[in-house]
Amino acid sequence: MERINEKEDSRWEDGLAPEDFEAVGDAERDSEALVRPSSRYWPEVGRRLIRSRMAVLCISVLAAVILLAVLVPVFSPYSYDMTSLTEAKQTPSLRHLFGTDSVGRDMFTRVWMGARTSLVIGFLGALLPYLIGMAVGAVSGWAGGRVDMVIMRIVDIMICIPSMIYMILVLVVLGGSPSSLIIALAVSGWMGSARSFRGRILQFKNREFVLAARTLGAGPARIILHHILPNILGNMAVGLCSSIPGAIFAEAGMSYIGLGISPPMTSLGQLSSDGVQVFMTEFHRFLYPSLVICIIIFALYMFGNCLRDALDPRLKDEDHLARIYRKQRKRGKSA
Repeated sequence: MERINEKEDSRWEDGLAPEDFEAVGDAERDSEALVRPSSRYWPEVGRRLIRSRMAVLCISVLAAVILLAVLVPVFSPYSYDMTSLTEAKQTPSLRHLFGTDSVGRDMFTRVWMGARTSLVIGFLGALLPYLIGMAVGAVSGWAGGRVDMVIMRIVDIMICIPSMIYMILVLVVLGGSPSSLIIALAVSGWMGSARSFRGRILQFKNREFVLAARTLGAGPARIILHHILPNILGNMAVGLCSSIPGAIFAEAGMSYIGLGISPPMTSLGQLSSDGVQVFMTEFHRFLYPSLVICIIIFALYMFGNCLRDALDPRLKDEDHLARIYRKQRKRGKSA
């Protein structure tokens, strides 16, 4: 009877005994660990960009183009608008690396001066429409109701008119200058980004983290900037990087119909348009500006893809697991 009582006392109230359990192994204990270490958002984005070889390559290419565009017109022995009829229509040589045009201007200096102008027009001409569109789309999507309906009907009416008409009207009134082209691109390009950003606001404004921020007293501006914007920066960055080449092409189109940059100021679009007219006899005048445009466009598109991956918070865990897998694989090979 004493042995039976001792056995019954060793069991717990729910009918389980200590011998019914076993120690947790290392594998089960590791499964409860955090998937990745905690980190801040923007430093993590920077680290992800630095680890991407393609992103580093694109940044290096863009930095080299920007440095050449800034330094070559300053230190070149030739001015971009200096003419010399005795040296007109020369092919590339050591004296003139990219040759000369029909009035003897050095093409090497003019190409990099044009790259400076095109980069300014491209970046500002793509950034300003995005900022305007984001502001309009945020107000429309967050306010909703009649405000949303009125703003979107105005956008629908304006977006039905071809953007070329807006640009021609602005350039006819203001003239062909970099600032006029930037204003024309801003006037003609904000409607698409406004509709896109409005859709994103409608997608996220009823999510749980937004409702929690509202409950804690956060205002609309703080919710949009600190809670919604980080979740859509990837797509917006890719769209912005894609808009920069579009702005450069738009400037080239305006130059082709005579409404672009006014001489003697130059741009890559103007140089390419001039080179098309003498394509068969002076091929170098078309080749080098077009090649610089292609390099800029390729670097911007690929950097946009890398930036999208770096800004997407959902890829952090996958990236961390991939690094762990590579380390374990290297250890296995070394062993």
